[in-house]
Amino acid sequence: MPSIPLYPPRAAASTLSNPLPKLLQTPSGLAILEIQGTIHTPPGSSEDSADAKPSHTSVGTLVFPDYSPSDPPDDTKWMKRVYLYVGRHQRMTGEVRKLARPVGVVRRRGLGADGEEGDRDGEDKGKGNGKEEELEIVEVVRHKVVFSSRPEPVGGE
Repeated sequence: MPSIPLYPPRAAASTLSNPLPKLLQTPSGLAILEIQGTIHTPPGSSEDSADAKPSHTSVGTLVFPDYSPSDPPDDTKWMKRVYLYVGRHQRMTGEVRKLARPVGVVRRRGLGADGEEGDRDGEDKGKGNGKEEELEIVEVVRHKVVFSSRPEPVGGE
């Protein structure tokens, strides 16, 4: 059975900005979004051709109205109400829930041509040159954001 080395997060990684979309960041770290239904993207946002480059589609904006950075870390009142604004005309109301079992997020850890750690875009540059694949723990996800109700109409600005 093949094995792949798994490393803890580097201490310097905490000073860098998070490479994942800001949509996934909550006051407690990364979270999983759980949406009951379908989010319809604007027409023309998906490409039909197989050779088209992937594009990023903004789903919406997460807002934590009860969160204050001055509150103590063990205060969880901010978890009771979360808004996801989809476009300018819809708002979904949800809450943050603790996962029964935490989920680890890992990514490939690669070495560039100069020996510096790189490969943050997900490409496997070391493939085929005899380098061993390595993985790094990015973060442990302990919460999910659940939106179980229908979207509410809101006025455009």
